[in-house]
Amino acid sequence: MRDGRMDEFVEQVRSQSDIVQVVQGYVSLKKKGNRFWGCCPFHNEKTPSFSVVPDKGFFYCFGCHAGGNVFKFISMIENVSYFEAIKLQAEKLGIPLPARERTPEELAREQKIADLRKVNELARDFFHNCLTLTGYGKAGQAYFAGRDISQETIDEFKLGFAPNAWDKLSKAFQKRGVKSEFLLASGLAAERNHGDGIYDRFRNRVMIPIADERGRVVGFGGRVLDDSTPKYLNTPETILFNKRRLLFGLNRSHRAITQAGYAIVVEGYMDAISVFSAGIKNVVASLGTAFTVEHCKKLLQYAPAIYFCYDSDEAGQKATIRALSIVRDTGAIVKVIVIPDGKDPDEYIRKHRAAAFQALVSKALPLVEYRLQYVLKHTAYDTLEGKVRALHEMLPVLAGIKEPAVRSEYNKKLAKILLLDEGIIRDELRHFARLPEQNAVSRTPIRQAVVQHDNALLQAGRIVIRTVWQDIAIIHHLEAVLPIGGIASKVQQEILLFLKELSNQGKKPDDVVAAQRLSEEAMAELSKALVENTAGRDETDVYNDSLMVLRKAYLNNLFALHSRKAESLLENGDKGYIDELEQAQKIKEEMEELQVE
Repeated sequence: MRDGRMDEFVEQVRSQSDIVQVVQGYVSLKKKGNRFWGCCPFHNEKTPSFSVVPDKGFFYCFGCHAGGNVFKFISMIENVSYFEAIKLQAEKLGIPLPARERTPEELAREQKIADLRKVNELARDFFHNCLTLTGYGKAGQAYFAGRDISQETIDEFKLGFAPNAWDKLSKAFQKRGVKSEFLLASGLAAERNHGDGIYDRFRNRVMIPIADERGRVVGFGGRVLDDSTPKYLNTPETILFNKRRLLFGLNRSHRAITQAGYAIVVEGYMDAISVFSAGIKNVVASLGTAFTVEHCKKLLQYAPAIYFCYDSDEAGQKATIRALSIVRDTGAIVKVIVIPDGKDPDEYIRKHRAAAFQALVSKALPLVEYRLQYVLKHTAYDTLEGKVRALHEMLPVLAGIKEPAVRSEYNKKLAKILLLDEGIIRDELRHFARLPEQNAVSRTPIRQAVVQHDNALLQAGRIVIRTVWQDIAIIHHLEAVLPIGGIASKVQQEILLFLKELSNQGKKPDDVVAAQRLSEEAMAELSKALVENTAGRDETDVYNDSLMVLRKAYLNNLFALHSRKAESLLENGDKGYIDELEQAQKIKEEMEELQVE
């Protein structure tokens, strides 16, 4: 059952939200006629194709097909859920969230999370102050200076230093009233093995705060100043800190990732800080763990492509191969940035500067090309055993190539290199493709590129949708002329069935309800329908013309259906073919009448 108070809350936030004002907080807009235009914040473009129509309350990009209402925009630009977007906008407007009765367990968990976040914020400030305001931080300052990390970057990332003492932080926090249980739960302290009490987990390390996508501190990474081990020490798993889902720097880089159309993934946070400081903002780092499917899913929310830039030593190359195996079948566009001379991104940028690194980015190798080079480098393919091994290493990669022409070219290339008959490679590839689902090629893509063709039928469907949205009673006229199931586009069918349901309930179209009920594809299509204009033509005439376009297409499909059925019945000696022919003839006559009109 829907909560009436929540509905009132959402309506209040929506009614006080100016979509143009909200979008202008992120996008430079120019007014043309009854709409505003700007460059889309969700993909990289130079010619504005992003449109906002204030009287409809919708936005739509004719380039990447992103669209929706003001809450959808906030959810996309801030990468939060739809309801989180409503809450964010409510906070900006000073509208309180309706209180809901919570269980004692829920209240306790919420309070614990709030307390831990506060403790982490205090720790971030403690470490940063130790680095920048006390004598404890001289060693840390020297370390950062040696890596060309500027004071501006130190302040940007709130970098810090953990003093070389067993309980400096713990005692300081306990004096401020922070209980030991919170220091332990946050991972800032650990219990002593012998005796009572706790001690600081991080000591004599430069400290890097780790934030979630909202910029809230959830943990820390500490790096030693010398070659001692462990080189990097992260916060242990806590209620806030999960390495499999977190990506360092994403809170700062997500907009740049969207703008660039790809994310650069590096191994460590020092690499990410160095790349970011060099002016390349679309960079993130995994946190001392292998790249995961969760990481991939998160990045694909912002852009369709992922560029890996791990260290160029043997360990880095192996990590790259592991990462590629994770993302190969996710639908992501994958490339590898190759750094020469066994360097990591940080070293390379310090030696050659940002422009040289950017040149490496522009020469990034496609997944298949990098995998091929790696296999050939690590396989003695001048022997029969080596040829077989190299071929089998490449089979999953070749099978993952969706374009037949591209796959064929790589088949030829591999055959030439290995001195094998191309037919052998094709046979092995067919055999591999028939194997059970343990092959990665069987996985469902996380992200699929959707190509939208703006043909006449789609255009006509959008006009009909817009007309019904403006006057929902028209849905009955529509169905008298054309069954909703007769519309070619399944997405447009979904929208119209939703509108029909609202009409049957005596309700008017509502963008919030639409966003909750419709699929992502349907919501984008609805947005496009509402923001397109009719180029000054009479709305009624445009609707009638569009309906006739859809009706003709429906009749054409229906005619073909009855004709095929008649042929099939005739071949089987079934007299029912006569009825089918009669139906086909009636449809043909109507089609001819419509043609004359």
